[in-house]
Amino acid sequence: MGENGDNGKGTVCVTGGTGFLASWLIMKLLEDGYSVNTTVRSLAIDLSYLTRLPGASERLRVFEADLGRPESFQAAVEKCVGVFHVAHPMDFGEGSEEIEEAKIECAVNGTLGVLRAAVGSKTVKRVVVTSSRLAVVFNGDGGSAVVDERSWTDVGFVKESKPFGASYVISKTLAEKAALEFGEKYEVDVVTVITSWIHGPFLSPQFPETLRPAMSMVLGGDQANVMKYPSLTPFVHVDDAASAHIFLMEHRNAKGRYICSSLGITPQDLHKFLSTRYPQYHLPYSYSLEDMGGYFKHPILSSKKLLDMGFKFKYGLEEMFDGAIESCRRVGLL
Repeated sequence: MGENGDNGKGTVCVTGGTGFLASWLIMKLLEDGYSVNTTVRSLAIDLSYLTRLPGASERLRVFEADLGRPESFQAAVEKCVGVFHVAHPMDFGEGSEEIEEAKIECAVNGTLGVLRAAVGSKTVKRVVVTSSRLAVVFNGDGGSAVVDERSWTDVGFVKESKPFGASYVISKTLAEKAALEFGEKYEVDVVTVITSWIHGPFLSPQFPETLRPAMSMVLGGDQANVMKYPSLTPFVHVDDAASAHIFLMEHRNAKGRYICSSLGITPQDLHKFLSTRYPQYHLPYSYSLEDMGGYFKHPILSSKKLLDMGFKFKYGLEEMFDGAIESCRRVGLL
């Protein structure tokens, strides 16, 4: 991305720095020689797991910013060469049948606020926005076997069918669309990363709630948690997801949307894998796994566009669960 300031790789901003992916991304950026500005909703929380990262004392600065105040990102983005917009509201009412329009609007407006700050900086050369598989898979068309970046979730279909986490699905879809449309209108270089289920070790002293469904079989999650598995669960290791973000920030030809998903597995095969690899956890009976295929027919996510750019995934299912389990032990969950 070029130089800015006195550091060879320049300064980049990572929004939502306390998050599962964002904190890992900060660690990798510092390892790669970047200076990092990150935003958190409150400076009054324990951030030592970020400030103690190698290189953080010299090259990490923490700013307070909130998606509900779109203008609050300006200071963190100022003088940066690139922005990773990872922050997204997570406090949607799980299972609620109400579509939370105010929080959806907050997610979209917050994203636009980050992009306006990037334009105003005059130094930002690219914004990489973290999207989600949820922005491509809900179409109501019966489910294609394989989907790529041309696929968009149908917001009208989601509002009508109200799948689990409907507000989150809608907010991720509309925020990504808004980012790409803003990029086209204002000639800002915007790239989006459509991650599948991000899995693996975590840095925070608290268990990331986004990991709970993926770990429910190991942690003894209730039937509702296990039943959240779709017919095919697509995973990507957190390190691969972070590496893909950096790869797409640095690759001069990166453009538009990129799916980032390394593998897919059925609930039945996942239960078999976990039971064999971790017999010590006495995985609960798999409830009605045989019936789960009808819950949500999940397509295979094609990462061909990302791979054709030269990116390579490094980690498999073993490293994802080994890393997550080790982190769960660290925080006393196992």
